[in-house]
Amino acid sequence: MINGKLIKVCGMRDADNIEALEELNVDMIGFIFYPKSPRYVYEIPAYMPEHTKRAGVFVNEDKNTIEMYADRFGLDYIQLHGNESPEYCQSLRATGLSIIKAFSIAQRKDIRETEAYEAACDYFLFDTKCEQHGGSGNQFDWSLLNFYHGQTPFLLSGGINPYSAKALKELRHPRLAGFDLNSRFEFRPGEKDIERIKYFLSELKKQ
Repeated sequence: MINGKLIKVCGMRDADNIEALEELNVDMIGFIFYPKSPRYVYEIPAYMPEHTKRAGVFVNEDKNTIEMYADRFGLDYIQLHGNESPEYCQSLRATGLSIIKAFSIAQRKDIRETEAYEAACDYFLFDTKCEQHGGSGNQFDWSLLNFYHGQTPFLLSGGINPYSAKALKELRHPRLAGFDLNSRFEFRPGEKDIERIKYFLSELKKQ
């Protein structure tokens, strides 16, 4: 954690890259199990995080398939990016997995969709609405966060880049739990620029 905020880096695939990232003491490392994603993981990397929590990203996936990946990859969190229902989230959570449900945000009504999921998830993730499931690299209007009055903590995603730290530190929402980093910190899909992440974390630490 940095200044009380979780740091999650998503879309990892390369063993050396994963090991270098874990040395930065981030809180979660995310692996994408959605075949249409350019960051799709289809085999277990030669190095997997030993201390950092592991999150698996799925889109409208069969529950048995998720449980299989969770077991094979030793996942701590399941991040759902599709049209999964509150009941579906709850049923996965009942197996002992922690659930992050992603919501695509473009306007105020998108925030209201979280209400049905309050009791079914450990975290929400607010991302920018786009044609594909996540990974647009664009930022939504963060002032919309003021319309979120739920009790479930959330991670902020979508367009965060190495120079976003100052603006992020100014966000004062009581349920803001942390930040999710992905495409703006990459050399190419699935390979992160560790120096860019280091710079962002150092800026976030500054008072």
